[in-house]
Amino acid sequence: MPELPEIEIVRRDLEKEVVGRRIKDVEVRTGRNAMKIIKRHGRRKEFQDLLTGAKVESIDRHGKWILLELDNDRVAVIDLGESGILVKTSASDVIVPHTHIVIGFTIGGQLRIVDPKLSGEIFVTTPEDLKGMEEYQGFLIDPLETPLAWQRFSAMLEDRKEAMKRLLADQNFVVGLGDLYSDEILFASGLRYDRPSDELSSQDVRRLYRSLTETLQDAVKARGTSLKDTQFTDLGGVSGQYQSELKVFKREGESCRRCRSSIIKERFDGKDTYFCPQCQS
Repeated sequence: MPELPEIEIVRRDLEKEVVGRRIKDVEVRTGRNAMKIIKRHGRRKEFQDLLTGAKVESIDRHGKWILLELDNDRVAVIDLGESGILVKTSASDVIVPHTHIVIGFTIGGQLRIVDPKLSGEIFVTTPEDLKGMEEYQGFLIDPLETPLAWQRFSAMLEDRKEAMKRLLADQNFVVGLGDLYSDEILFASGLRYDRPSDELSSQDVRRLYRSLTETLQDAVKARGTSLKDTQFTDLGGVSGQYQSELKVFKREGESCRRCRSSIIKERFDGKDTYFCPQCQS
């Protein structure tokens, strides 16, 4: 699943590639699957009419939603879900399987939404209606967007009184970490996955906060994480490289890069969790 670093990479790519372009046409591919991607719109034509002729004025991000702000007082919202990718192509490029939406631009080129699991979506709404949606208001921390004083972060951790892995993976607390980045952040901060959040020292909190921001920034610099079960690619179809820098995630039985102990995998909240028993306490 693309998480916060991958979504931010796509946002930056879109900012370079489609801002200032006018939408010439929109194709919703035939079949029921494509309609699932535009499920908030009743008909293909309704969706197409809201986009056709509009100019992309800016690209924004709210959590894991990518926002294409248009000059017709509308916003196109893209949620990549578990398996979605955006690809910038020429009109002559072969349409790959699981392509559901094709957006063409007046000066050439296309933006295609590819989603094998049909877990993502795109919809068009007004800025006012967008801000009123429950999903829009659903999280507290976006580490790549809004700076947060570590004292405030400490108070939020203490208030929740939950195991650290459960808290970091909670989209309503920190957006876009998932299991992968939660495990990597906890390793970098030296904290076990089951450590209670209200028992951290001020030093623990500072280290966690630094690890949180640095891990995500490093992942963005490496152009995201592309694993066999996710296959994330950027707008140009290029895979990320952060998987080569992973310290614990999916490295069960391998040596810790810091202390040479074996990385352990345990089940926690029904999911695999990876950690170093020596470096994390």
